[in-house]
Amino acid sequence: MKKRDVDVAIIGAGTAGMVAYQRVRQVTDKVVLIEADQYGTTCARVGCMPSKLLIAAADNAHQMGLGELFGVSAGDMRVDGKRVMERVRAERDRFVGSVIRSVEKFPQEHRLMGPARFTGPNDLVVGDNLEVDARRIIIATGSRPSVPAFLEEARDRLVVNDDIFEWQTLPQSVVVFGPGVIGLELGQALSRLGVRVRMFGVGGAVGPIRDDSIRAYALETFKDEFPLDPDADVKNVERVDGGVAVTFMDGEAGERTEVFDYLLAATGRRPNVDGLDIQNAGIELDEKGMPLFDPHTLRCGQSHIFIAGDANNSLPLLHEAADEGRIAGDNAAAYPDVRVGLRRTPLAVVFTDPQIATVGLTIQQVDERCGGCFAVGEVSFEDQGRSRVIGKNRGLLRVYGEHGSGLFMGAEMFGPAAEHIAHLLAWSAQRRLTVSEMLEMPFYHPVIEEGLRTALKDLNRNLSIGPAPVDDCTDCGPGG
Repeated sequence: MKKRDVDVAIIGAGTAGMVAYQRVRQVTDKVVLIEADQYGTTCARVGCMPSKLLIAAADNAHQMGLGELFGVSAGDMRVDGKRVMERVRAERDRFVGSVIRSVEKFPQEHRLMGPARFTGPNDLVVGDNLEVDARRIIIATGSRPSVPAFLEEARDRLVVNDDIFEWQTLPQSVVVFGPGVIGLELGQALSRLGVRVRMFGVGGAVGPIRDDSIRAYALETFKDEFPLDPDADVKNVERVDGGVAVTFMDGEAGERTEVFDYLLAATGRRPNVDGLDIQNAGIELDEKGMPLFDPHTLRCGQSHIFIAGDANNSLPLLHEAADEGRIAGDNAAAYPDVRVGLRRTPLAVVFTDPQIATVGLTIQQVDERCGGCFAVGEVSFEDQGRSRVIGKNRGLLRVYGEHGSGLFMGAEMFGPAAEHIAHLLAWSAQRRLTVSEMLEMPFYHPVIEEGLRTALKDLNRNLSIGPAPVDDCTDCGPGG
């Protein structure tokens, strides 16, 4: 058994792991970056980039179908599934190749390939023949799809998002379980590319939306495109000769069965910590076997071990993984001088059409923090000028502000250009701007951002600005 002695060992060469490596290497050259299988981040291989490629194809197909709205006829529109998937894979491979080239620039002696497992708090075994003694360790092993047992009855017709991007062409039909971010993005894209789609959920959730008004609006909009039951009563899943048979309750129609070519399980992801023999790491674990850690330092208890990115199951977003890699890397390099790192204003976007965006605090978090002393402003995009001009006048934005201080606290949006408006709102929240200060900013005409101004004006009218006794806020509700 060969042996290596290092200052820092990083397990996982995804986004968080690579950023952590770059930070650690500024301080010490005694570092190893361990990858179990293959280089190329989740984002590049099976996440952000290939999914957006499929969505781009779907958006183009959908826009062509809207030609009559503008008096434009393009003739018969046809989706060539083979060519769609060829482009998805080709561009995906280009993104992955760029990541791999970046990793291959790291010194070869810093790169270890093989599964890692703990044999002690400072000890790792990599593969079958290498022991690594590390003074500090960063766990950045990412995550993988989680599939409920009953869906496995679909057998060879069960797919996860990782599998879709290897399809050589598009199927005729897909049943999607899970109307979360992945399910909504891929389900709508497939539907717009001519695939028959039906979607099931549990508990009523629609993506990451927490605001009831926006959730109801989004649900009705999606249901105009494909059947979506966010709180379904599914009786059975079975592999049959024609594909996958799903039996479910369909409202007043009662029990019915439909057969689909494939079943897409978009039912969440689970952290890749279960193969690490984490019980040997000498750190405290929760009831699910996950390390307990400080979200501000990413340190596991009072140990020399840090956990970053999707592996900690906290904020599974690329920009958060990069931030966490930086925080974990800096703290592992400077250990025992562990410090709180910069955590940015929460920002998340779902690339459906209309898009979904969440910024800052949710409406429930605002309520908890303010004790009910907050107001809400909103705007519908159905009559918003630029949105009507481009035929994307569907959506709702709700913004939240604090009585007394007038601080902007958060927002949720389902509507056009949400990815861009969300950035403006996130920057405002991070700079701790008041709603009045946000309204002092320039707004051009005619742009979709004018809808944001309308929502902020509505919020400003509903806010009570200035100091007020606590008792005066006892009746303050969501409407001000």
